[in-house]
Amino acid sequence: MNDPSPQVRFVHVPALGRAPGYSHLAEVRGGRTVYVSGQIAVDEHGEAVGVGDFTAQARKVFENIGLALAEVGLTFDSVVKLTFFLTDFAHLGQMRAVRDEFVNVAAPPASSAVQVAALVRPELLIEVEAIAVLP
Repeated sequence: MNDPSPQVRFVHVPALGRAPGYSHLAEVRGGRTVYVSGQIAVDEHGEAVGVGDFTAQARKVFENIGLALAEVGLTFDSVVKLTFFLTDFAHLGQMRAVRDEFVNVAAPPASSAVQVAALVRPELLIEVEAIAVLP
């Protein structure tokens, strides 16, 4: 991964404790902001991918975010915030492992994770939305 832009500063706040795999905040100084709607594990035909396999679904979700970012000329290097919606926090470790395949682990985006009762389709286990900034 490339170093983050000098227009974006990822901050770990010591007084907030250790932040494993995410930054406490991302400061953006100027630039264009892109909001990626929550992505789910579906292919270009709307068919679910990886039914029953959390890791496969998570990977497809991140691939879909990558496709959305590419449409406006961005990559994961531009992502400053991720929000995860999981149907079961038991998958948190798997989610982090897949996330780390896509983001700059030296300067990870600010992140939030929420456990939800269900997603838009019953076979889905994860949804992720992203905010990206291009200076």
